Amino acid sequence: MEPFRRFKSKAIPLDMVNIDTDQIIPKQFLKLVHKTGYGKYLFYDWRFSSEGKPIEDFVLNNVKYNNRQILLTRDNFGSGSSREHAAWAIRDYGLKTIIAPSFADIFFNNCFKNGILPIRLSQREVEYLFQNIDNVELEINLPAQEIIVTDSGNSKIMHFEVEESKKRILLDGLDEIGITLRYHPYITEYENRNSTKLPSYQKS
Repeated sequence: MEPFRRFKSKAIPLDMVNIDTDQIIPKQFLKLVHKTGYGKYLFYDWRFSSEGKPIEDFVLNNVKYNNRQILLTRDNFGSGSSREHAAWAIRDYGLKTIIAPSFADIFFNNCFKNGILPIRLSQREVEYLFQNIDNVELEINLPAQEIIVTDSGNSKIMHFEVEESKKRILLDGLDEIGITLRYHPYITEYENRNSTKLPSYQKS
């Protein structure tokens, strides 16, 4: 994963509550063997008709929201099954941050594992962003744990909380394997130190 620090973008407004992982990435697309390639299936049943044609009034099919890297949504985002593919699809689509009042716990944790920053803001702050979606640009500053909201040259700051260990994962750009590899010298040293203590039948 790439280190995550700060970036600027406008947001995509997905004004719905209780969006579950089966809508984020429908089950028929869970057969890929890699973490990439899922972006084109993100919200597939909402983006496309049964004939595979784009549904014009769905927000991701609106060209003015192209290339935006922030998803703004409502309560309980990522509920339902624990499939990590939902985070893969969001990341592969190009989204780096999701802003919502609340998230499902497993999805919330899966985001950090895959280089996505989920931000919890108050209902009032989320409502403000929805009301001004086309006017405001957001600068996500993870080290300072703040969002700089710029509207017609005027700025305000929204602060957010993030657990220190999860913050470090994003700042360092490490997944679980990368974190483990950091400790490889210590693991090797431990195994070498203790291998002489094993009974002969346990030694390779």
